[in-house]
Amino acid sequence: MNDLRYIALQIFTQTLVEQQLINLPNNLNEKDLGFIRMLLYTALRHLPYIQKIIQKKLTRNMRIRPAAKYALILGTTELVYMSSPDYAVINSYVSLVKKISNRFTAGFVNAVLRKINLSKTTILTEDSGEFFSVDFRSLLLKHYPAKTVSAIEQACLSEPLLDITVNDKNSAICPLGQILPLGTLRLNSKGKISNLPDYQSGNWWVQDFSSSLAVKMLNNIHGKTALDLCAAPGGKTAQLISAGAQVTAVDISAYRLQTLQQNLQRLHLSPQNIICADALDYLATTSQKFDIVLLDAPCSATGTVRRHPEIAHFKTAEDVSRQSNLQRQLLEASLPKVADQGYLLYCTCSLCPEEGELQINDFISRHPDKIELVNLSNRLPEELKIISDSQGFIRVLPHLMKNYGYADGFFIALLKINIA
Repeated sequence: MNDLRYIALQIFTQTLVEQQLINLPNNLNEKDLGFIRMLLYTALRHLPYIQKIIQKKLTRNMRIRPAAKYALILGTTELVYMSSPDYAVINSYVSLVKKISNRFTAGFVNAVLRKINLSKTTILTEDSGEFFSVDFRSLLLKHYPAKTVSAIEQACLSEPLLDITVNDKNSAICPLGQILPLGTLRLNSKGKISNLPDYQSGNWWVQDFSSSLAVKMLNNIHGKTALDLCAAPGGKTAQLISAGAQVTAVDISAYRLQTLQQNLQRLHLSPQNIICADALDYLATTSQKFDIVLLDAPCSATGTVRRHPEIAHFKTAEDVSRQSNLQRQLLEASLPKVADQGYLLYCTCSLCPEEGELQINDFISRHPDKIELVNLSNRLPEELKIISDSQGFIRVLPHLMKNYGYADGFFIALLKINIA
């Protein structure tokens, strides 16, 4: 167990210091990997509150060494939120800090964790669900009322379940689960995905409910040509092909395209073309026009904070601004590649209107004679009308799907292009 805590401490430190997504090891068994995942994600979902608790146990203005800081956060997480034995937790983190720092720092960690352990019941009952960092909260408060931001925060505290999309070309029985509106299956599964029923036979693929909505907003696309930009790892590519479209998939990452190819092979789906290229470079050089251009644009990924709680601790307004500038370029470059009376389908896994409503309204204002906004509210069943707005955009906020166990944040706009 000490080795697992050491691995978790290394990952946790790297994630927060380098501000990157958690990279879990692939050489552990399911049980050990599950422990590390639970420890890291629980710590991240309660990080602001845990930091305040630790600060209260310190002498005023006391500076904490990095080794002690992250060990205290993980140790507090186990003591307060997990069922690990108290003595094992304290002894393990003291030993770890002694190993990577010195005995004086280890003694400090020992003293603080013992104080926390004595008051852990009170600590737990006083937890109001504080998850988002100050910067992340400010990012959302810029556009949403405080009550909405709090609701989003609470929705993101629980670990999401596994959502899958069924291959339309295969009628075989898929794993049983809750059927969400428009057909997504939600599974209560914590095991290895590849071990689930019908995975190897290619009957389904993993795809969050929100992400699956974009392609479902298109009408009959059988025989239509479709360009899927920023396509990897291929969930929407699979949807397009499964619905009968002739798909060209483009992505800048050769590694991610390899994953896309493997996924499509397992699903027995064949795209027309797979191209490794920067999307802007490809759009600048191709002369082909498509009935559908799907732009699943690079974004701040703030909508995936349920699945990646680390995002709440390092995403800022600068990230949103940088990505929105790229989105603007991609939209402009995509427009000439849509055939007359064709569609530009735009989506982002972002909670920020700068990457959604504001971006598309600005785009339409620059081409008012060429772009017609399709009202997607008319394409949603009654129980999903709550995720559409008066303009006809789809704006999924995690808490709006409470009745179904929540969902990732997402934005979708469908634009009909009139060239003539």
